[in-house]
Amino acid sequence: MTVAEPLRPDLARELIDRATKAAARRAKRLRNQLDAVQLGQDRHADHADTKVLRRVLAEHDWPGHRLVGAEAARAAWSLALHADDDADFQRAATTLLERAVQDGDARVQHWAHLYDRTLVNSGRPQEFGTQQVLTATGVELCPVRAPDSLDQRRASIGLPPIAAALNTVRQRLAPHGHADDAPTVVLAGVA
Repeated sequence: MTVAEPLRPDLARELIDRATKAAARRAKRLRNQLDAVQLGQDRHADHADTKVLRRVLAEHDWPGHRLVGAEAARAAWSLALHADDDADFQRAATTLLERAVQDGDARVQHWAHLYDRTLVNSGRPQEFGTQQVLTATGVELCPVRAPDSLDQRRASIGLPPIAAALNTVRQRLAPHGHADDAPTVVLAGVA
């Protein structure tokens, strides 16, 4: 699925740079380390990232492994995953990512995360249990369709059992203290 040298290394660098900066902003936001001005700047940057990714998708369809390499394809996925303010764009990106998966040019796990995110954002239960919420009482799984068969669906796309995934999230957040003062936040990018 991967190629030694992507066709568009320039585009790869831009996607990786944007996703890296966006992740740093989200980490600060999660820890309540942004003042009102910074939050506004953060939202503006998120919109700019979505606008750039929208252009990339219009010009190239999904920027998969062949076009930009595995790291930049992951960066594009992360940008689409966090484009929560543009549900139509997120759904369109999900469709393009699904086609890339079918063509062997993207990871099915990335599609599952993005698909779940679009379901949760539209108020529907998710399929693969990739979306959690951080509340004052801890990490909780967003509603899931047919929870009794969740681990089977997860296994079918190479994700670990939900109990292991939730444990990973809880361990990752543990060093950052409690979420007592944090707003409810949808977490993503976690298997």
